[in-house]
Amino acid sequence: GRGFAFRRKQKIERQYRKLLKKRKQVHSQQDDQFTDTYPEHLKHLYLAEEEKLKKRRRTPGDSVSSEEKLNKAADGCGIYGYVCLMIISISRMCTFPSRSVVTQEKFKNKTSNQKAKEEYEKIKAEHARKKEEAEKRKQQREEAQRLYKKKKMEAYKVLSKKTKKGQPNLNLQVEFLLQKIQQNT
Repeated sequence: GRGFAFRRKQKIERQYRKLLKKRKQVHSQQDDQFTDTYPEHLKHLYLAEEEKLKKRRRTPGDSVSSEEKLNKAADGCGIYGYVCLMIISISRMCTFPSRSVVTQEKFKNKTSNQKAKEEYEKIKAEHARKKEEAEKRKQQREEAQRLYKKKKMEAYKVLSKKTKKGQPNLNLQVEFLLQKIQQNT
């Protein structure tokens, strides 16, 4: 009888009825949209504008243009079609010189993503530069330490030399001190 399948069936039927009601409401709104709601005293202006547009579009020897095709398609729509035609024709007649200005401004005014990328690149370059400088300083320090150890080792060898009897060789020590004094002056 009245198990889960029956309840599921009822739920689906309710959803279907809701959907049908929504479709009826949408269709009624669309039908209302295309009725002539303009005041009677303005209709002659729209008709006159349409005639002007037709005269501008037609040139002798032209075949059926895309604008005339649009015009034929819009004839069934009443005044709304005329308004659409006016907008289309005006947009085609304009050259839109402001568009190039807008695109140039877009390149000048950067997006937040572009700004973030540039900032990231700057920080990355700064880190790379600092890393390079640190590497150079490290190499210089290592080179200086190597030279210092070399000199220290030479001095140690000279100063630690012994005579045959095991006594410190004072002649070599005096010569080493003399060389050191000469280098300093």
